[in-house]
Formats: sequence, C-alpha cells, structure tokens
Amino acid sequence: QVQLVESGGGLVQAGGSLRLSCAASGRTVSSYYLGWFRQAPGKEREFAAAISWSGFSTFYTDSLKGRFTISRDNAKNTVYLQMNSLKPEDTAVYYCAATRVHLKADRDAYAYWGQGTQVTVSS
Repeated sequence: QVQLVESGGGLVQAGGSLRLSCAASGRTVSSYYLGWFRQAPGKEREFAAAISWSGFSTFYTDSLKGRFTISRDNAKNTVYLQMNSLKPEDTAVYYCAATRVHLKADRDAYAYWGQGTQVTVSS
C-alpha cells in the first residue's frame, strides 16, 4: 500500500507560480514511480509529469515542458511539481499517483492516488 497526500494548491494570478507537494508513505514506496495528473472541470484527467524514485528519470507531457518541473526529495519522501508562468487553462485539480510501470502517462497504469489539490489561475 502507498499513501499519497497532496498540498500546495491555491489561487494564483496568471503568470504566477505554485509548487505542489506530494508526501508519499508506505512500506514499498521507494519501488514506485510517481506522477502528477490534472483534471479540469468537465474534462478527463490528463497526465502532466512523472519521475522515478531515484530522480534520474523524468517524463513530461509535451504541452507542459518548460513551464512545469517535477522533482523529489527522498529524505522527505516527497515529490514536487513546480509550476511557472501559470495560465487560466492550468486551472484544475492536481493529483499525485504511484505506479510500478516505468514512467507511464496512462492513468490506468497508476494504482494509488491522492485526494487532489485545487489550483485556480485567475486572468
């Protein structure tokens, strides 16, 4: 079992930045890749980024490359999503998820999910 708890969401103006955190716990958490997904109102949940637990490998959806950065702090068992130059279309609930499948963008590959954190970007 892996438990994931997201934090760091909030309201920000367009052009601003936020850093989301995902605290991971569980006996086997170090064997999982962790990813970030987001779901805007009325839309399907979509992949944003993923990272290996070692941090040596990362994977992004093309549309977010250059603005979003995924990283991890193994000492804190925490994965981060740094979001810069935010746009109103980035408004969504952001979810952290865990998978044993190498850096997948497919949400069906992820076995564990957090409860989500709301990010709202005002214009």
